[in-house]
Amino acid sequence: MDTSEMNRRAVWVMEEWDPFAVGKDHYDAEITEVVAQLQLLDHPSDLAKQIQGIYRASSEKWIPLENCVEVSYKLLALKYEAKCII
Repeated sequence: MDTSEMNRRAVWVMEEWDPFAVGKDHYDAEITEVVAQLQLLDHPSDLAKQIQGIYRASSEKWIPLENCVEVSYKLLALKYEAKCII
């Protein structure tokens, strides 16, 4: 899997997440920021904190860190899958 495929899959994971139950088409800016952070971060807690901050900044609503950790593991699994394919 190349980086562009990883990014497409990451976008799909984030679209399906819908933490505020407002519909998956309402998070384009947040998803773009999260995917950018995915390129930089390798630890689930670090990525989860970034996800929490991104969504809080845009909506002024708080998401429990545990929920963000769950999605961060899914995203990082994609990243490691992309790195490990020979």
